[in-house]
Amino acid sequence: MSSFRPQGGYFDRYSGIFPPTIKWLLIANAAMFLLPRALNINLEAFHHFLGLVPAMVWGKGFIWQLVTYMFLHGSFWHIIMNMLILWMFGAELERTWGSREFAKFYFIAGIGAGIINVIFAALRPSMAFVPIIGASGAIYGLLVAYAMLFPERYVYVYFLIPVKVKYLVIFLVALEFFSTYQPDGVAHFAHLGGALVGFLYLRYDLRWRLKRWSPVDYYHRFKAETLAQKRQDGLKLMDEVDAILDKINQVGYDNLTKKEKKILEKASDRLSKPEQK
Repeated sequence: MSSFRPQGGYFDRYSGIFPPTIKWLLIANAAMFLLPRALNINLEAFHHFLGLVPAMVWGKGFIWQLVTYMFLHGSFWHIIMNMLILWMFGAELERTWGSREFAKFYFIAGIGAGIINVIFAALRPSMAFVPIIGASGAIYGLLVAYAMLFPERYVYVYFLIPVKVKYLVIFLVALEFFSTYQPDGVAHFAHLGGALVGFLYLRYDLRWRLKRWSPVDYYHRFKAETLAQKRQDGLKLMDEVDAILDKINQVGYDNLTKKEKKILEKASDRLSKPEQK
């Protein structure tokens, strides 16, 4: 990915300051890059266990790889470029959304990118056992989000050439799309997956939808709907019972059909049980 920096916004006004989530992401990525090398850990085994290996995810249930792969990088320049872009573009998103919302978006983009890569790996067996490492999937989601929020901002490619961020991101995503079948060892599907998740997240305002949803809210809504349905069923049953009682007055109980007698039994059982709330 080319070197570039955004014009205006957080980078220019707060250069040198790291927002909380950005800071901890930088520290975590640096630690995961340096520690295995300092401890002389076998990197191939390390990457196969914590990197995203599609066959291990769907075959052995290594679900954690959908998170841990984002913190692994293969080379010094790989981690430097990803962390530089994370800081330059992510800082303003964190300032706009807040640290918690930015962290949620970052992980949703990264995990979504990983899931999409796993899906495509099922269609291309050659990808199934190749570990995917790097934060680039989340970074592409971040870039798309930045372009959608600040489309008219300028970025300086190679710190020299001014280009509107929306055009740069469109170019980068298109480049990834046309590179998907190139045997270059780059996880293009993960990059495209991150970009897609970032687009959907902003396009359908999922930030606020996810914020509004909670298991507790869902439980209370489900309980209210269930009680309403029970009341509706109870009213219907009472109407049927009234009609049957009228028939008994006219022709007697022995002339009821089996279905009508079962309705009366059901109503009797229901009335004999205490109402549960």
